Amino acid sequence: MIFGFRTGLWRPLIATFQLGLLGMLAACTQSSDDSGTLRRGLGGDPASLDPAAAADTFSTQVLQDLFEGLTSESPNGEVVPGIASSWTVDSVGKKYTFKLRSNARWSNGKPVRAQEFVAAWQRVLDPKQGSPIANDLRIIVGAAAIMSGQSPPSSLGVTAPSDDLLIVNLEEPAPYFPQLLTHSAAFPIYSDSSVRSHDPQEWVSDGAYVLSSWQPGTKLELSRNIAYWDRESVRIKRVEYLIDPDQNVQYAAYRAGQLDMTDTVPPNAIASLRRDHSKEIVIAPYLGISYYGINTAAPPFKGNPKLRKALSMAIDRKRIVDALALGQAAAYAFVPPGTWNYEFQHVDWEMLGASDRIAEAKRLYTEAGYSTREPLRLRLLLNSNPAIKQTAIMIAAMWKQELGIETEIVDEEFRVFLQSRRDRNRWDVVRLAWNADFNDASNFLDIFRANSSSNDTGYTNPIFDTILGEADRSANPETRRNLLENAERVMLADYPVIPLYFYVSKRLVKPYVFGVRPNPLDRIPSKTLQILTH
Repeated sequence: MIFGFRTGLWRPLIATFQLGLLGMLAACTQSSDDSGTLRRGLGGDPASLDPAAAADTFSTQVLQDLFEGLTSESPNGEVVPGIASSWTVDSVGKKYTFKLRSNARWSNGKPVRAQEFVAAWQRVLDPKQGSPIANDLRIIVGAAAIMSGQSPPSSLGVTAPSDDLLIVNLEEPAPYFPQLLTHSAAFPIYSDSSVRSHDPQEWVSDGAYVLSSWQPGTKLELSRNIAYWDRESVRIKRVEYLIDPDQNVQYAAYRAGQLDMTDTVPPNAIASLRRDHSKEIVIAPYLGISYYGINTAAPPFKGNPKLRKALSMAIDRKRIVDALALGQAAAYAFVPPGTWNYEFQHVDWEMLGASDRIAEAKRLYTEAGYSTREPLRLRLLLNSNPAIKQTAIMIAAMWKQELGIETEIVDEEFRVFLQSRRDRNRWDVVRLAWNADFNDASNFLDIFRANSSSNDTGYTNPIFDTILGEADRSANPETRRNLLENAERVMLADYPVIPLYFYVSKRLVKPYVFGVRPNPLDRIPSKTLQILTH
């Protein structure tokens, strides 16, 4: 049984963009079956190309080109067979049996074996590995005990009776499980080597491309994997990711013909691009949120929910999304609209007028023990990026004007920031973002579990964890949905985070690049693209 998630919110956007592309395709005299190089912009250096160690969007984007899991995704985001040619699930939805393709190969020509999935997943869950994405596999039998150190990795409920057969036992039914397997947390690793060295001479992967070179902070090059099982469908020979966090630099490179596709667009260019180059700009919603995390484990915010709420209420989100000018939706809740089998949540003050909202923020700020004479002083940590810093300056100004807060903004290079965000001694508030690994509300809420490796804020609430545990054990979709919605309401009332806005993807695509389609997870693997010749 294959789970296909709801894509209704994206279909009109996809259809509109496809019509424009079909017109371009009709104008082409020929399409290249063996295109040269696709040059893509990447807004930050990947932290790691080890599937067990990568949690940032820049790493996972590249990993989607290098590796393939048991399942894959169509350009529209629907689950399709990957390394597994087929699978079945038992009547209670807890036992999956995957049949691996006989022609699935590593880039060195050796078969991809079921045992390599077992070993890779055990490695992700092993607490010695410290994987930031281990929580994605928590649904598998024995995973929670392994992550807590109570059981060895070998106790995981996954077996490989033969090289081409993998059996996975889940703690509870999870209709999103096949889609979860498209994420890098579930990718296999070649049994006789480690990808952690990132040495192209030793590189082995099972996806459409292999690593050719990596110049950190500058460029990352991939070449087509001639051993990939579906190599006949891969039209582009080489992919170059040109790394730069500055959206203006990417825009300039695109205009100069040095990029075929960006992963961002400067806000001040949107209006003119929509007017003059409407067929090249692609903007669409996806399941992601930008937010500020609050250090709930230490003063001044520990045990002070009134202060945390005051900071959230003092922010004018409409001004922020208007300044960014990309069509983002202001966020007051955490789970994005359009998430499968989920009712979007609200907070009780989001419809207040500006004066009433600020008056309540000031009241809470005073009750928390602060005033203009004795203001709160805090450190706001963020990764170096012009748009992110612009937003931080706006928010710091709002906090200063409305509450008198003194904010020190600390911006760091992305790879440094990834370490600093986990050290709560370095910040009081941190700029964070979360993009869905799979389309289910649990993927957004699980990061707030007390033992989650992604719980940067240090948030703990036994009631919240208990409700999530009940949701895990529920086989009834409606009951499960109600529990997850209740869990989010509990978390939102504690204010461990300040939601800012829900994401839209924005990119520029040259008219000769065919196959770019918006989807709920904002994944555009290079293997689905094609360069047209005229």
